[in-house]
Amino acid sequence: MIYALMIVVLGVIGIYLYLQSPVFGANPSGERLKRIEQSPRYVQRAFQNAEHTEVMLPDASYVGMIRDMIHKSKNTEPPAPLPSQVTDLKKLTAGTPAIVWFGHSSYLIKSRNISILVDPVFSGHASPVSFFGKAFAGADVYGVADMPAIDVLVLTHDHYDHLDYSTIQKIHPQVKIIITSLGVGAHLERWGVPAEKIYELDWWEEKSISDSVQLTATPARHFSGRGLSRGKTAWSSFVLSLHGYKLFLGGDSGYDGQFKVIGEKWGPFDLALLEAGQYGVNWPYIHMLPEQTVNASRDLRARVLMPVHWGKFALAFHAWDEPIQRVMEKALADSVEVTTPRIGEVVWIDKHYPKERWWEGWE
Repeated sequence: MIYALMIVVLGVIGIYLYLQSPVFGANPSGERLKRIEQSPRYVQRAFQNAEHTEVMLPDASYVGMIRDMIHKSKNTEPPAPLPSQVTDLKKLTAGTPAIVWFGHSSYLIKSRNISILVDPVFSGHASPVSFFGKAFAGADVYGVADMPAIDVLVLTHDHYDHLDYSTIQKIHPQVKIIITSLGVGAHLERWGVPAEKIYELDWWEEKSISDSVQLTATPARHFSGRGLSRGKTAWSSFVLSLHGYKLFLGGDSGYDGQFKVIGEKWGPFDLALLEAGQYGVNWPYIHMLPEQTVNASRDLRARVLMPVHWGKFALAFHAWDEPIQRVMEKALADSVEVTTPRIGEVVWIDKHYPKERWWEGWE
């Protein structure tokens, strides 16, 4: 009995020590926590959504999820390396906004003399360990070394598939400023990012980059957390006003009335980058179904929809290409314009919207 107790105690100590690793970041404290406590969204020591939101359905069980994992689609990963396009990002010039997708929710926006990088994950995995959440073959062809000097790094929230410890450590020296959700700066400072580079926004707060470039944090229906606790930092979508154009950077979000509110206040948008993948029957409120992605783009009054949050990691049980297939079917029925670039392919607002169904017939 005493030996069993010792094993349990040592196991608990081991887990505790592991959770102190830098990859898990840090909880807000001091003046940052005082500011967080002033947010109307911070209730009972955690950030809340605008609508009541269960991260998991009440009747969801770990046994059921294990069963779903066993019986998941056989096609959660592509059968061959994903096709991509080589673009010299350091030489890319753009009179009108240009967007280059790197798979999942990572993309670069260039317009005139400014470069904005969103949620970069270039470590090859979307978890605290390298053997879980690995990138698809062919999806990890771009890295920190390929990036130009970054004027603004946008981090929507602190989940591993959006905020990557290894990438931040490598890229922050070539970043001028970081704009992120309230509280996320605690992680960044632990990782060595100078505090003067970090700007944290609560919903509806704004940060002007120049007279013609502005970012506004807007609502999203999601959650946060890198360790055992949830809701210590905020999550957001962002409205980007850029040289006379408007882009919606969706981050992660379930579907609700927030999109119509944002569309009425800020729309119409020239382009909406919205999540379309990693949904599941056990978590219907924190990730949109593909059909809801199309509905959200209409609520936002977006001229063109660009689906993201797919095409790099298998973080749910659906087939890897199911999200884009369902988006395209719904968009066709609703007459919504969709652009579907390959990884590395340039989308030029008002000039070029790739529409090839590259995920079909290339295996």
